[in-house]
Amino acid sequence: MYQPDIYWVALSFMLVSMLCWGSWANTVKLCPGYRFQLFYWDYVAGLMVAATVWGLTLGSFGSSAKPFLADVAQASPHALLLALAGGAVFNVANLLLVAAIDIAGLAVAFPVGIGLALVVGAAGNYLLAPKGNPLLLFGGIALVVGAIVLDAMAYRQRENVRSKPARRGLILSLFSGLLMGSFYPLVAGAMNGQHPTGPYAATLFFAVGVAVCAVPVNYLFMRFPLDAGRPAEMRDYRMAPSRWHWAGILGGVIWCSGALSNFLASNAHIVGPAVSYSIGQGATMISAAWGVFIWHEFASATPRTKVLLTWMFILFLCGLGSIAIAPLF
Repeated sequence: MYQPDIYWVALSFMLVSMLCWGSWANTVKLCPGYRFQLFYWDYVAGLMVAATVWGLTLGSFGSSAKPFLADVAQASPHALLLALAGGAVFNVANLLLVAAIDIAGLAVAFPVGIGLALVVGAAGNYLLAPKGNPLLLFGGIALVVGAIVLDAMAYRQRENVRSKPARRGLILSLFSGLLMGSFYPLVAGAMNGQHPTGPYAATLFFAVGVAVCAVPVNYLFMRFPLDAGRPAEMRDYRMAPSRWHWAGILGGVIWCSGALSNFLASNAHIVGPAVSYSIGQGATMISAAWGVFIWHEFASATPRTKVLLTWMFILFLCGLGSIAIAPLF
């Protein structure tokens, strides 16, 4: 299988993961009015397709470790269960985050959910594999969390919301953040320790975990939406335009490609999962950049909001730089 060993190559993989994780949600915008629970079925299919294709291509060439199919066939039960559990945890976290955004808005869900996920995930991954200068790593994480908070403040001012953060939305954001920060140490555990599995096999098992968990959980959220909206029906899924289904598959392919890039970078000797995950979670700022520069979500924003956005990007770039050089010291 192919495995990046040089730090700057591994860093490029981490940046690719950040771009993918911050960009896949644009595919949702291609399906206006489509319920996310229905979009999610094609998204999960995209995860499976990407995990398989990358495994049969990059994962089957090179001499770094066992090829993809041999790794899948010889995976230990311990590594298999950890990767499957990571996928299941991520699935629930992702669905809860979307519900929290629907109920409380981006201004609440993002700083609470993604900020908490970044802190929990980085701390858990660092305990699992303490690589990188802790001062630079966690100092950079603090700056990125600050950027996420400024991003949320900018959205709050744009939406002119004063009392929107409902208790239910806040609680969902908390649970989502805890779970979102917990899935990565599980997958990293599958790639470390005794009888580990490689990143390509771990990605496939992770995708299978998402798919298996999505069947009962996403169907439950279809029948009983957490935002108190009308139930989603499978007939709406079958009647959706084919381009919406392709958009969902594309979203899954993009997210899974980012996940594999992140897992590969974390498996590099000098990097470790804490640094890789932390840079990947900078995806929030990539998503914000899409909103600012491509979708023009803040075209009519007040000067105060534009100041918040400017400082958001400054903090993010400083934090990203600090995390990126942490493995070098």
